[in-house]
Amino acid sequence: MIKAHRLIIRLQEVTRIYQVGVERIHALNGINLQLRENEYVAVMGPSGSGKSTLMNVLGCLDRASSGCYELDGQDTTSMSDAALARVRNERIGFVFQTFELLGQLNALKNVEMPLIYSPDGWQSRRKRAQAVLERVGLADRVKHKPNQLSGGEKQRVAIARALVGNPSILLADEPTGNLDSTTSEGILELFDRLHQEGQTIIIVTHEEHVARHAKRIIRLRDGRIYSDLARDHDPAYKNAKNGGSQELA
Repeated sequence: MIKAHRLIIRLQEVTRIYQVGVERIHALNGINLQLRENEYVAVMGPSGSGKSTLMNVLGCLDRASSGCYELDGQDTTSMSDAALARVRNERIGFVFQTFELLGQLNALKNVEMPLIYSPDGWQSRRKRAQAVLERVGLADRVKHKPNQLSGGEKQRVAIARALVGNPSILLADEPTGNLDSTTSEGILELFDRLHQEGQTIIIVTHEEHVARHAKRIIRLRDGRIYSDLARDHDPAYKNAKNGGSQELA
C-alpha cells in the first residue's frame, strides 16, 4: 500500500484586503487550497488576479486579512512577526526572478547566508553550502561572484541558497523571467529533478512552457481560484500539447 503524502499547506477562506484611500481592494477573496508534500504546482493568472498576493501569503511575507493558513500543521494566522520570520527561514526557500544575490559575496557565501543564525559551526555551514552548490551543478563556480556568472548560473546559485536550509517548500516567483529560452529550459529541468528527489515546488508564472513542467495547475481570477486541475486535465495544456496556440493564463 502506497503511503499518502502528508498535507503541508491548508488555506481556509483566506482573504487579503488592501485599503487604498477610501477603496478596499480584495486581492484574495475566499481562497481554499490544500497542497501535499512533493507536489509540483504552477500558480497562474493575469495581472491583478491575486497570484502574487497568494505567493506572499504562502511564503509568510504577508498576512491574510481573514481565514486560516496552516503550514506543516501550524496555524500561522496569529503568529508574531518573529515567529513568521523563523518559519520563512526554516521551512520556505525563495527563488526570485531577479536572483537577489549579494554582489560583494561569492556563490558559496551567498548560499551560506540563510544559515547565518544556525547553531551549526561555520565548517558545517560551509559544507552544507558546498553540497547544495554541487547539487545544482555549480561545483566549479563556488568562488565566483555574481558579476562573474551567467544569468542561468546566478539562478542556480539562488536555487542553491533556497535549498540550503532543507525547506518544506520551494517557492519560485517567475524564476525564468530574466533568462533566454535555452537557459530557462535548463533551470526548469533542474526543478524537475528536484521534484523527482522529493522537493515540494510552487511556481508562480504566466508562461505556458513553465506551467507545462508542473504536475498541477492552479488558475486565479479576481482573487479566486477558478480552476485547479492536474496538468494533463487542464484544457489549455491539452490544447498546447496537441498543437494549439491557446495560452495558459
